[in-house]
Amino acid sequence: MGGDSEPTIFEISVSGRRCGAIRDSGIESVDASDHLPLAYLRSEPVALPEVSERDLVGHFTRLTHRQYSVDLGAYPLGSCTMKYNPKLADTVAGMSGISGVHPHLPSSHSQGWLEIALEIESYLKEITGMAGATLSPAAGAQGELTGLLMMKAYHLDRGNHKTKILIPDSAHGTNPASVSLAGYSVVTVPSNEKGLVDLELLKSLVGDDVAGIMLTNPNTVGLFEEDIAEIAKAIHDVDGLLYYDGANLNAIVGIARPGDMGFDIVHSNLHKTFATPHGGGGPGSGPVAVAEKLLDFLPGPYPVRGHDGIKWTTPSKSIGRVHSFYGNAVVYARALAFMKALGGEGLRQMSQIAVLNANYLKAMISSYYPPAYEATCMHEFVVSTAALKKSFGIRALDIAKGLLDKGFHAPTVYFPLIVDEALMIEPTETESRQTLDAMAEALIELAKDALDEDAASKMAGGPRRTPVTRVDEARAARTLITTVDAHSK
Repeated sequence: MGGDSEPTIFEISVSGRRCGAIRDSGIESVDASDHLPLAYLRSEPVALPEVSERDLVGHFTRLTHRQYSVDLGAYPLGSCTMKYNPKLADTVAGMSGISGVHPHLPSSHSQGWLEIALEIESYLKEITGMAGATLSPAAGAQGELTGLLMMKAYHLDRGNHKTKILIPDSAHGTNPASVSLAGYSVVTVPSNEKGLVDLELLKSLVGDDVAGIMLTNPNTVGLFEEDIAEIAKAIHDVDGLLYYDGANLNAIVGIARPGDMGFDIVHSNLHKTFATPHGGGGPGSGPVAVAEKLLDFLPGPYPVRGHDGIKWTTPSKSIGRVHSFYGNAVVYARALAFMKALGGEGLRQMSQIAVLNANYLKAMISSYYPPAYEATCMHEFVVSTAALKKSFGIRALDIAKGLLDKGFHAPTVYFPLIVDEALMIEPTETESRQTLDAMAEALIELAKDALDEDAASKMAGGPRRTPVTRVDEARAARTLITTVDAHSK
């Protein structure tokens, strides 16, 4: 308990203990060796933990108490948008008519689900300014690949064998990975001194071999790309396409639409913007909306309304399936509940408050943490601790770990790569002014501690008050142990 290490489930295992008993069914037992080759039979039972129900529940409950979550407090991960999500969405996701429907049901028996799909598609088209959408992609990265495969199909259909995709140097790491998976090569576009795409350099890189550009607006340092119209023209002039990475949609919902900026493909991270906590790697949903000229290339099948109900169809030039089923359905059901609860004006206020909160927190701490760029930010901002490191040896990682000791989750560190000792902070619209004030106070206290030699030395070893103190991240990455030997003790 307390700060003690929690044993593994195997370490609390005691032979003969059970969580429950299966009642004797009265059916005669069968010897497996009478029906299966001996080569496929175990010589001894599988090494599973043997614990009582009480010990099992206690073990996992103690583990949950050692974790930080969006329901415990502020989770200001820049670029990742980890925010409190209303319990209304949990209620909707748990409704039997939603959670109890088998995915293999024919369309005639799943009209309610298909109505949900069509309704949220219509919302996404309105939010993004696109002509059509697919809910198939189960995550933002899969949405990226889906969009790029449609881009490739579009160009090949027109007889264009383009080879390059432009990506800003501040982009998410999944962007270049998706480009490579789609068979294109990456051309990096440097940022200028304002933290924006260098327009003149971009124009010098644009040629007939450029299939398109991937970017998000606001960009990855939290700034609005003010030259977006000229960027769009430069790409469209060579019959290229603009792909919008929807990771930063939080700042513009109800205010500006990617389609109106000139984008042709837009993926939306429902798990960031619209009410699904996605810690631990999931669940996610990355629907992709497209301009009219790309409708024939959407992945299929997808639902369409006909005179006799909603049925599945596949476009004439479809890139095919990108997911076994039609996306992570419960995630977009949650998103629809969130959208309908807020309404159009509520979604607009969501974005406005996200931007307000980010600028407020940035102003509160800027004297101690210089912003990487001075312009008004959108929903997130990046500061640098390079001066603290140079003068006192305190790194961005030390500040992040110190925040854990003060009861806040750490912001994103060392990203984007174009900012030295970066702290990327996104307070989100769901945090109150009181929480922002407390977070600012904690950050300022840490900056002041860096000036004190004794306090600074403690920071370098933090966190100290959490159930698990600082781990050796480098060692963990280099000597990964993925299994537990059940017989080691």
